[in-house]
Amino acid sequence: MSLFVEGEGNTPLAMEEQTELIPNLATKEELNEWERQNILEAYAWALDPGSLRRRDPLVESYIRDLHLRMFDQTWRWAGVYRTTEKNIGVPHHEIREGIGTLIGDARYWLEHGTYPPDELAVRVHHRLVLIHPFANGNGRHARLIADVLAQRQERPVFSWGGGENLARASDFRRRYIAALQAADVHDIAPLLAFARS
Repeated sequence: MSLFVEGEGNTPLAMEEQTELIPNLATKEELNEWERQNILEAYAWALDPGSLRRRDPLVESYIRDLHLRMFDQTWRWAGVYRTTEKNIGVPHHEIREGIGTLIGDARYWLEHGTYPPDELAVRVHHRLVLIHPFANGNGRHARLIADVLAQRQERPVFSWGGGENLARASDFRRRYIAALQAADVHDIAPLLAFARS
C-alpha cells in the first residue's frame, strides 16, 4: 500500500507537503503508527494537570503549538498553517482570521455560559475542522483541543466513538464524518452524541 493513499474523508497532501515527511517510511500503516506515537506524547503534555492549569487553549499560539507537538517528529510543517488549498476548509489566506474569530467566539461562549461544557468543546472542535488550518491532522488536533477544553471545564475527555482509530476507513469514521456534516448544517446533536459514544 502506498504511503500517500487518500482514504475516505482524508485531506490529500500536495506534493510539496508530502516531501516534508521527516522519517523514512514505506507504507500508510507505518505512517499512521509513527503519527500515533507522536500524538500520544502530545496528549500526555496537553492533558497533564499542570499543563492544563498553566496553558490557555484559547490563544492562537497554543493552537499552533499543540499541532507542532502532535506532529513534530513526523512533518516539517507541523504547527505551521497550510499554504495550499484543500478539499475542505477556508481558503488558506483566511486561516488566521478564522482562528481569531473562533477564539473570540469560544471565549464569549465560555464567559457567558452560552453552551454547556461538552457542547462548547464540541463546537470548537467542529469550527476547527471547518477552518482546517493545517495541511493534515486537523481532525486529530481538533479532537485533542476539545478534550483539553472539556478537562479545563472539569469534564472527562471525550471517547470519540469508543476509541476506534478514526484515521482508518471504518464505520466509526463514516459516523464521525456524518456527524461533522450534520454540524455543518447547524445540527450539533449527532457530533455531541458521537463525541461521548
